[in-house]
Amino acid sequence: MNFHAVKAIYKFELSRTWRTLFQSIATPVMTTSLYFVVFGSAIGSRMMEIDGVSYGAFIVPGLIMLTVLMESVSNGSFGIYMPKFSGTIYELLSAPVGLTETLLGYTGAAATKSVILGTIIALTARLFVPFEIEHPFWMLAFLILTSVTFALLGFAIGVWADSWEKIQIVPMMIVTPLTFLGGSFYSISMLPPVWQKITLFNPVVYLVNGFRWSFYGKSDVNVVLSFGMTLGFLVLLLAAVHWMFRTGYKLKN
Repeated sequence: MNFHAVKAIYKFELSRTWRTLFQSIATPVMTTSLYFVVFGSAIGSRMMEIDGVSYGAFIVPGLIMLTVLMESVSNGSFGIYMPKFSGTIYELLSAPVGLTETLLGYTGAAATKSVILGTIIALTARLFVPFEIEHPFWMLAFLILTSVTFALLGFAIGVWADSWEKIQIVPMMIVTPLTFLGGSFYSISMLPPVWQKITLFNPVVYLVNGFRWSFYGKSDVNVVLSFGMTLGFLVLLLAAVHWMFRTGYKLKN
């Protein structure tokens, strides 16, 4: 294991966050705060409780997860695509740096940014709605696991993409709709029976509900299944990225 390479990549990627602090941290927090104002305060005060939780508090885990998913994918894809775009990827490929060091550096930095951002949003949410975290350890576990998994998804997208437009396709056309339809703003038990069954094919449902369970001890799906689905997705992405590096897919040509 080349720890110097991991440290160099990790520090370089994190330093970009501090150089663009407003774009990387402030903007997502401000955007999420607007959701709390509109949905939590304005609309939430006129809606009934869901499973004994006020609507404003109910959407907190969903909004955190929405931001974490998007930022993890965005940071993960940008981190590896930029060397491809500038041509410096060949220096990385020719250096004594393997797939393990590359993944730890790039996805580790992307996941770290998302965890920091999710923590800040959780603290900010307390300014708008009162809530308690019933299982703080599992909340952190779900937050870290989700950040790592979707940073890895972003990394795979960055390797696959050959233009800036393609980097935006998956987050905007797939991840965002799945998150909005994954129970971020509502309980799937409120849907008609047919749509409840269809919604269960949405993987984000398990992420949001597992994360919400860590806050309030309530979930629309089995929590063990939620954790297992996330781990399974992580393993699948690791296999995909390993194949990309082993074959040189869109890296060596």
